[in-house]
Amino acid sequence: MEERKIFPRSEFLPVREELRRRGRKLVFTNGCFDLLHAGHVRLFREARSLGDALVVALNDDASVRRLKGPSRPVTPLAERLEVLEAVEAVSYLTWFAEDTPREIVAALLPDVLVKGGDWTPETVVGREEVEAAGGRVVIIPYLPGHSTSSILERIRGEKKSSPPPSSRTGE
Repeated sequence: MEERKIFPRSEFLPVREELRRRGRKLVFTNGCFDLLHAGHVRLFREARSLGDALVVALNDDASVRRLKGPSRPVTPLAERLEVLEAVEAVSYLTWFAEDTPREIVAALLPDVLVKGGDWTPETVVGREEVEAAGGRVVIIPYLPGHSTSSILERIRGEKKSSPPPSSRTGE
């Protein structure tokens, strides 16, 4: 197996086949992962513990904009990939342009499909394909207060409530 982690989808398919050939269990999760936070790291750690390798598929920038609005992503795809490449629990990274991961899930057919606790098994995109292939869906409990949207709201709130620089003491 190669040492690199980042693969376009078409280049990851042979890696998936090699994992399958070796009998290694692939765990899959996906998302925007716009600002990395503790909730993401816990999700990755727990997901990785469910198999031999964890692939994280990121929404590309256009997909994030369609899903989250014109001010997102805060961090472009290339940088999100670079940051997640440093996360030890993440074995592989790829990305997709569609609004949902259904196509990539159907192509990879991971052994375990993982989503955070803000999902239910019935609402997980790709569940039917994974279960039909003998895999399973696992929901990792959500870490309250840890979402990119809530972090951005706190940042915006702090900026609004901060006094102008000239009126701060000690500066």
